[in-house]
Amino acid sequence: MKNNNLKKYGALIVSSALLLGTLTACGSKDSGSGSGSSDGDTIKIGLNLELSGAVASYGSGISKGAELAIKEINDAGGIDGKKIEAVKIDNKSENSEATSAALKLATQEKVVAQIGSATSGNTVAAVQVADQNKMPLISPSGTSQTVTVNDDGAVNEYAFRTCFIDPFQGKIAADFASNDLKAKNVAIFADSSSDYAKGLAEAFKKQIEANGGKVVAEESYVAKDTDFKSTLTRLKSKNPDFIYVPGYYEEVGLIVKQARSIGIDAPMMGGDGWDSPKIVELAGAKSLDNTFFTNHYSAEDPDEKIQKFVKSFKEANDDKSPDAFNALGYDSVYWLKDAIERAGSTKGEDIQKALAETKDLSLVTGEISVDEEHNTIKSATVLEFKDGKQVFKTKVEP
Repeated sequence: MKNNNLKKYGALIVSSALLLGTLTACGSKDSGSGSGSSDGDTIKIGLNLELSGAVASYGSGISKGAELAIKEINDAGGIDGKKIEAVKIDNKSENSEATSAALKLATQEKVVAQIGSATSGNTVAAVQVADQNKMPLISPSGTSQTVTVNDDGAVNEYAFRTCFIDPFQGKIAADFASNDLKAKNVAIFADSSSDYAKGLAEAFKKQIEANGGKVVAEESYVAKDTDFKSTLTRLKSKNPDFIYVPGYYEEVGLIVKQARSIGIDAPMMGGDGWDSPKIVELAGAKSLDNTFFTNHYSAEDPDEKIQKFVKSFKEANDDKSPDAFNALGYDSVYWLKDAIERAGSTKGEDIQKALAETKDLSLVTGEISVDEEHNTIKSATVLEFKDGKQVFKTKVEP
């Protein structure tokens, strides 16, 4: 997922933060060996997450999954006999706060690695801090390519992701529309203020046209908009047999509700930004019928590893079924554990190398391998809403 507020903060915040980080790190004996290491009986890891603000649902979900994994690992004896200690910081769904949190985790808390943020924008805001301080960073759900690769094509050495990337899920959505729903004339309604939404729309359009489909209308909205009826009326006049709506749940819920209220009954689909319990509150269960979205996993997938996780999560969370953010947070901790064990070290450089060399690691959200751009190669899932509940539709391998 990606929010698009980073540029508005300018270079000053990041530059100042990095300067402070440099000064602080220079005073540390371990500054040449990564931001932190294990001391005594604990290994400190950072959670830099959106626990309040616009996308708090995502960060809170990741936090619950990560906390379950940490408890399981510690109950089983920890990592090489050392218990994991989590340092959790709320970045308030803001890029500047995510930068400050990363700086604190690296230079004050001396964590061995950071998990987070949930959105790509907040993750990108922390990447320079991570690279400078040799603090491995794993974003559970930052799907934008810019998380791991800069605009100039250079790989962000210490940045990784547990999720797949936007072009992959945009292509899957287009193939599902063409092959499963037999869509021919499609419309796209995307958040123009979000690079996440724009990236998905671009990938979807490219693939749907390659499949022989036609984009009969393209419209946009801006985050925080609440009235979409005039735009939806224009879309309706084009008589699309499918509407692709990449964006976040806050706007998407209202879009779906208002589309149904003016008589649009065509199937609608989006990306993993739809995955929040709040979307049902905003749209209403009935309005969400005949809608779909690409996601990282499904709690209904019969895979044995997934069902074991679902059972454990429900036992720890009042019988609540885990969503994809819970699963990605859980997997991120286990991936970090695997890397530390393979590295035989808690130094940042050693963990980074192990993360980059990951191959065929079996996790709840799929078996992952890491490519040269630090992207994870893994499967995706298509979910359908029925009576307000997410129903497993299909799994797509890369």
